[in-house]
Amino acid sequence: MRRTRILTAVLALAAGLLAGTPPALAAEPVEREVSIAADTYTWKNARIDGGGFVPGIVFNRKEKDLAYARTDIGGAYRWQQSTRTWTPLLDHVGWDDWGHTGVVSLASDSVDPDRVYAAVGTYTNSWDPGNGAVLRSADRGASWQKADLPFKLGGNMPGRGMGERLAVDPNKNSVLYLGAPSGKGLWRSTDSGATWSQVANFPNVGDYVQDPSDTSGYASDNQGIVWVTFDESTGTSGSATKTIYVGVADKENAVYRSTDAGATWQRLAGQPTGYLAHKGVLDAVNGHLYIAYSDKGGPYDGGKGRLWRYATATGTWTDISPVAEADTYYGFSGLTVDRQKPGTVMATAYSSWWPDTQIFRSTDSGATWTKAWDYTSYPNRENRYTMDVSSSPWLTWGANPSPPEQTPKLGWMTEALEIDPFDSDRMMYGTGATVYGTENLTDWDGGGKFTVKPMVRGLEETAVNDLASPPSGAPLLSALGDIGGFRHTDLTKVPPMMYTSPNFTSTTSLDFAESNPDTVVRVGNLDSGPHIAFSTDNGANWFAGTDPSGVSGGGTVAAAADGSRFVWSPQGTGVHHTTGFGSSWSASSGIPAGAIVESDRVDPKTFYGFKSGKFYVSTDGGATFTASAATGLPSGDSVRFKALPGTKGDVWLAGGASDGAYGLWHSTDGGATFTKLSNVGQADTIGFGKAAAGASYQTLYTSAEIGGVRGIFRSTDKGATWTRINDDAHQWGWTGAAITGDPRVYGRVYIATNGRGVIYGDTSDAGGGDDGGGGDGGGGTDPGPTPTGACAVTYTVTNQWSGGFQADVRLSNTGSGAWNGWSLSWSFPDGQTVSQMWNAEHTASGRSVTARNVGWNGNVAAGSSVSFGFTGNWSGSNGKPTGFKLGDQACTVN
Repeated sequence: MRRTRILTAVLALAAGLLAGTPPALAAEPVEREVSIAADTYTWKNARIDGGGFVPGIVFNRKEKDLAYARTDIGGAYRWQQSTRTWTPLLDHVGWDDWGHTGVVSLASDSVDPDRVYAAVGTYTNSWDPGNGAVLRSADRGASWQKADLPFKLGGNMPGRGMGERLAVDPNKNSVLYLGAPSGKGLWRSTDSGATWSQVANFPNVGDYVQDPSDTSGYASDNQGIVWVTFDESTGTSGSATKTIYVGVADKENAVYRSTDAGATWQRLAGQPTGYLAHKGVLDAVNGHLYIAYSDKGGPYDGGKGRLWRYATATGTWTDISPVAEADTYYGFSGLTVDRQKPGTVMATAYSSWWPDTQIFRSTDSGATWTKAWDYTSYPNRENRYTMDVSSSPWLTWGANPSPPEQTPKLGWMTEALEIDPFDSDRMMYGTGATVYGTENLTDWDGGGKFTVKPMVRGLEETAVNDLASPPSGAPLLSALGDIGGFRHTDLTKVPPMMYTSPNFTSTTSLDFAESNPDTVVRVGNLDSGPHIAFSTDNGANWFAGTDPSGVSGGGTVAAAADGSRFVWSPQGTGVHHTTGFGSSWSASSGIPAGAIVESDRVDPKTFYGFKSGKFYVSTDGGATFTASAATGLPSGDSVRFKALPGTKGDVWLAGGASDGAYGLWHSTDGGATFTKLSNVGQADTIGFGKAAAGASYQTLYTSAEIGGVRGIFRSTDKGATWTRINDDAHQWGWTGAAITGDPRVYGRVYIATNGRGVIYGDTSDAGGGDDGGGGDGGGGTDPGPTPTGACAVTYTVTNQWSGGFQADVRLSNTGSGAWNGWSLSWSFPDGQTVSQMWNAEHTASGRSVTARNVGWNGNVAAGSSVSFGFTGNWSGSNGKPTGFKLGDQACTVN
């Protein structure tokens, strides 16, 4: 867990976006005009619950139960108290802005709780080609506006657990500050985040880098300005707060202060040196600024740390560390105060990996401390807590450690810990894998035990490397970064355990035998031990194989159609093949090291490979490969390809790069020749699912650009026509690692994301059918002929808060003919207004609203439906509309 969180994202991106030498320019067929129909899908996560690092949790200090969480690569979330779940807020982030799924900081406005801000951007080096941005929302993240920044932000960079770097002035909420990395300094907005300018007189841009020798720019970036804290007692409502504290990644000059609302700044006198200030939390009631220090930037590293208290009135510094410096082997972070009982302070030993993290608690402003656990007689320990992970049982990792280590662990990488400002008994904290919480925290103080449970449902943060949906057994097998992967027998339930025996830190590839799906193989990364494992019961149980000499990482693997043999292309050595379950391996000839390998899904002796523009074929079980004469394929290695089940030699290949060959190719002769689909501009994945009713060919799925539109697409006619099945509200950043349909459920598709877990979608078109039909594929909102026939509307308020709400509208074609464009009108009974709409355009006059299709969802077949959503404003009452009209046709209201 210490390193693979970084590598997962990088490797996933390297596979599809950034790695490899630039492909050479190649002549391609002119892309013909394509028509894109539309379908209505319901999107959910295959439940894992967590799976990645949560570096920040933010409670609003004005409104009870309003809280947010940020992740390093998986977006931001809002807590939903009624369901005790997290709601994702950044699923709208699209392919071109994939880096904006990394959230370096969050700020919730305590003057106007409807407002929330997110500073987004994943890497400050070349891995992320785009600059960062500050997103602002006036409806709690239901919709966003964006202010682009002239520099990059690093939600997945070293130091990402420090913060918060983004802060709203608690007295004048139009004023915000943002601490930037990379020597870009301190930035300020005076118009509620719409525009930003550098605070030119701020004296220190930071100088700390994790590893100056790192030539990639990842560990050698200046971690910059790391937190901003206001002293709310030095301002009045409507006037800018006078005293502001800023933390800087500089071991000798870590804390600065302004006492004139940011006009001038001074290094705080008398401050400790030799450490980085990870957190700065102010208790304005008692006049104490608490600071958590570490000798490193985290979130993985840190060997020494201190806690200090600064008296804001007198300037006195007091070392309040709970242990002697010589006894620390970790840095401090996770700093919080109890706003109901301001003398209560907590902090974490965030970098204590073994035997566990530690949580410290003081009820006297740091004069004395107690620990969440302590030794009785080494190695035995006594805990002040009990842990209940029954809702996420995989958090035990299937481990059976020796004391003093325990399973499940209290955590690791615990940089985010917050006491609910309205409830002294509720605390949440983030780890490298989940969000834990308790609701009886104060039992700690009376000598009792508090209960720790996962509070993570709805927050899905795995990076997905590969997916498989066998024709029998479990519907979904996944290959994940950091936590290996899961066998889902029920998509709506958390699996009991990740793959074990062995536990790979990251699974890079998996496959099953098409005609014998109980046989499954997976490969992955492990610091020490085998890199390949096999199962003979559809992934329920596993046993390790042996590695050929030189293996350093998982690579890709393929199982023969009948499970009799395997071909493996690991990192560190060349392609190998074996019969049986890998007790011995033989080198394959005729294929270069690092090739991507797949199997024919009919002939157990036929395997395929691809490397640097060349396609390779083996007909002797992987012993020898021959390069195909096929030309015009992508010259780089950003490629995925698969063979179609049920037909020998039917191969689809997707991939490429924008400066060369890029698209979707099809071969019907086992890779001897390929034909590029002229109606697909770019494609990055390809998968197959159950054929539509009446169709003779399996359904195709791809993450692609078709007709000038980026999205997830489906074809039921062998790629002749395509349906975009996602919408602008459901894009999930980068989706280029893997995709597969379900061979048993028509229309179901599984999508790999880089930080939002496994997304699966189900169509409202239960039977399937022709995907052809109009639409211009490129936008436009004017409807075609006025639809005729029966219609039905379902109007659902999905979220509501003071003065605002979010609603979904489902419009169903209950008649016998298809619609080519639609226009739906209604009147609000209580004067509500629409502030923003997605998946439809709208006009409004007084209480009346008319929503019209956008370019890609105008065609609605008989028996199908289309959905759109909006956010709105209300005052007094928020009654539902009672009547809807499709043109002049009244609709049934469900």
